[in-house]
Parts: sequence; structure tokens; C-alpha cells
Amino acid sequence: MRSFNLCLLLGILMLSCTERTNNKNKIPEEVKISQTELLDKIKGGWAGQVIGCTFGGPTEFRFKGSMINDYQPIPWDENRCLWYYQNQPGLYDDVYMDLTFVDVFEKEGLDAPAASHAMAFANAGYPLWHANQAARYNILNGIMPPQSGHWLHNPHSEDIDFQIEADFAGLMAPGMVNSATEVCDKIGHIMNYGDGWYGGVYVAAMYSLAFVSNDINYIVEEALKAIPKESQFYQCIADVIQCHKRFPDDWKQTWFETEKKWSADIGCPKGVFKDYNIDAKINAAYIVIGLLYGEGDYSKTLEISTRCGQDSDCNPASAGGILGTLVGYSNIPEFWKKGIYPVEDIDFEYTTMSLNDVYEIGTRHALQMLKRKGVKIDGDQIVLPVEEIKPVVLEVGFDGHYPIERIRIGKNINSQTPEIEFDFAGNGFTLTGNANSSVGDVVIEMEMSIDDSAPEKILMPTSFTTRKLEIAWKYQLTDRPHKVKIVWKNPTPGQKVRVEDVLVYSSKKIENTWKAE
Repeated sequence: MRSFNLCLLLGILMLSCTERTNNKNKIPEEVKISQTELLDKIKGGWAGQVIGCTFGGPTEFRFKGSMINDYQPIPWDENRCLWYYQNQPGLYDDVYMDLTFVDVFEKEGLDAPAASHAMAFANAGYPLWHANQAARYNILNGIMPPQSGHWLHNPHSEDIDFQIEADFAGLMAPGMVNSATEVCDKIGHIMNYGDGWYGGVYVAAMYSLAFVSNDINYIVEEALKAIPKESQFYQCIADVIQCHKRFPDDWKQTWFETEKKWSADIGCPKGVFKDYNIDAKINAAYIVIGLLYGEGDYSKTLEISTRCGQDSDCNPASAGGILGTLVGYSNIPEFWKKGIYPVEDIDFEYTTMSLNDVYEIGTRHALQMLKRKGVKIDGDQIVLPVEEIKPVVLEVGFDGHYPIERIRIGKNINSQTPEIEFDFAGNGFTLTGNANSSVGDVVIEMEMSIDDSAPEKILMPTSFTTRKLEIAWKYQLTDRPHKVKIVWKNPTPGQKVRVEDVLVYSSKKIENTWKAE
């Protein structure tokens, strides 16, 4: 830990110096690009995302809290993408989620409100998980953005979701990071808040900068200016950048240092106190490790970002898309690109849009955004401005809430036992579980009371698409003992609610005081 603290101390000084140097020397105040080059980069971004997602597919969540060792083969061949399109199309949730928002912009224009994006997303036919599904439930039950993504309404608000869906925002704002963050503000708060939202802002910023610089180190560091320095997201990525400077030839050392400091999740009910980690900042760290240690080499970048583990399809998808934008479609190595040739005309599942479609649509949206911002377009030549990046506002999720205990319940609420009670001591809780029905999809209605408070209604759909991920949660309580009672109002045979765990929060962080004798 002492080496990491020294690394961080040196890093703060080095990052400041690096920022000044980059602003002065890396790129001019404007960059000229042809429309042909613009299209090539946008194609590279979308194709790179699909390639990376496909490559990481076989290892997704098979390596939790551990890297994927070098001796573990990761398969790739020219039919790999086609196999997933035909057999496991859900792998591409990274992409078809983006396309939902691209489609809304295409139908309603660049001024399409957040509500339009939210409703299109909530009513789409695809399955969702984590912050996305929690937001879908919120929207379908009248909680609209930005509250649908806020941590008080969404226990998954700091998960990876918008981070893996923000590619489109950077691709439609070439060189214009502040414009990309405006799009992120509108759409990212549908499902995320705080560090979860920052993941999308940061990824979009890297895509945007990939149009105006071919220096991946510059892109990684400059994009971080969009994130408030006070946030844990900023601090995590800054640590990775500086440890790369300290250990330039050893990505595994940087991985270890990052794991030691940043791998403890506090929000996601599926990951707290477990090895499963879908927290945005740690997975963003894996993207950055891949980009920095990949050194612009496409194969190394995908290999390293994948071998960091956890959500190992999403991280190379982002890294592959950002690097694909930097080098352009025409310069993605044929070894990788041959995998997408068979699928470029096939619509993604749950959409009416293919890669070839989004190449064209994405370029059109980028040109519309450039014209809206007054960018000079002279025939085939575009003069891209290089904006001074403005950090977004500071958002702190789960402020004053520290997970201290996970209490196992493991019981059913059903027609024989229509209620359950439990006690906890703290300032908040999340109750995990799910609803099931053997007599067709229904919405189970329950009521929850905390201590002597008035009952609150709980609606638990049994449909997988519209399900509520957790039974109940409540934060910002007085930090003391509490009693919770949940009652099923109209119990019916063939239906049940499975109650799993109570995740307990406190206003005081528990320090480990155990010492060996």
C-alpha cells in the first residue's frame, strides 16, 4: 500500500504537469478532417465496439476479482461475430442500447427530450439488468429521469450501465467533448448517477477526442478533465494513469494496485461483500489499463482490457471502439475486421438497424451536431474545434452510507406465509429477492412499513422484462435499530416472492480492528 500511496502522490504532481504540457503541445486549436475521414472514424468506432464485445464474450463474469491469465486462451475467428448474432444476440446489449438513443435522435432530431429516450428505452423488447432494469421499472411506474437514475431511487446507480452505452454520444460530437457531455447529461441520468454517470461521460469524452488526436495517452488523460476531481471516479482513473507511468511495462502491477484500492463496491446489491463487481469506476479502470498498455496496438488493447476480468465483454468493447475511432475503420487490422464482415448488414436483435445503417446514421448525426455548433464545413473539409473541456457537476451517490452487513433471510412470501419481518441497525437497507408465478405473469402487490411509519406500496411484476430487481430499499434513515415488515395484500397460490438478503448501511464506516495474536 505504501508504494501505491507514493505512486498517487507523485501522480498528482505529474498529472498537473502533463495536463499543462498536453494543452500546449499535443494538438492545435483546430483540426482539419475530411468527410471521408469522419466516416472512416465513425465506422471504426462502431465496428471496434462490436469486435471488442465479441472477443470478450466467452469470458464475461467468469473471472471475478482475478485477471485472466496469459495461458487462458480467448478464441477468435472470422465467424465469431456471426455465431453470437445467431445464437446469443443478447451479448450485444452494449450496442443495441446505444441504438435505441440513436434511433430517437433520428426520428425526433437532436433536440429529442430525455423523456422520449426514456420511454423508448423502457418500452423496448430487450432484457435489461442492473441500473438499466431499475430505471426501466422506475419509468414504467412513473419515476422519470433524472430521478429514475438517482441513487435514492436506483440501488444500481453507480453500476456500469451508461458507461457501456455512451459510445454514441462521443461519436456524434467529434472533437467537441462539452457537446458530448450535454448529450450524456440528458440520457445518462435515465439510468445512472454519480460515478455511474461519470463512466459514460468519460467514455464519451475519449471517443470525442479520438477524432482529433492519435495519442492514446493524451486522450485518456485529457478526457478525465470532464470529470470533477473531487469524485472517486476521477481519483480511481488518475491512480491508473499515474501507476502506468510508474510501471510502464507491467499492466498486471497496475491491475493489482487498482484492485487493492478500488475494488470494494458499495452500491450494487449483487456485488457488495462479494467478488462480483460491476461498479463503473473499476471497470473504467480496466478500459484505461487496456488503452494505455495497449499502446495503440489493436490486439494488445483488446487482450489486456479483456484479461482484466469482471465484465470482460464490455471493457474491450469500449476500448476497441475508442481505438477504432482513433485509427479509423480502414486501419483496424484485417485479423479483427474480418469477423464483422458477415454481420454488417444484419440488424441487431430488438432493432431495425445494422452496422452499415448506423455507420451512415451516425455520420449524419455527427454532421448535424457540427453544423449546429457552427463548425466550418468547406466542401469535403471539416475544421474541428478543440474545445477547452469543462468538468461536469459533482454528484456523490450513497453519500454517508457505508455497507456494514449482509443478513441472510432465504425465505418465501407466499399464500401460506404472506408476510415477513426483519430487524437491522443502520441508516439504510436493500432487500434483495424476486417475484415468481406459475400461473402467468402478474404484478404482486405488497406493503412495507418501517418501524411505525405509514405503509408504502410495493409492486413486484413477475415478467422478466418489467421485473423489479430488488424487493425494497430505503436510505437516509436515522442511524439506529429498525424493524421492517412486508405484507402481501392479496396472496394467491402459484405465486411467491423469494426473499434473499438484507444489505445494511451505516452512517459510520466500519474499520477492521482485528489483529493477529
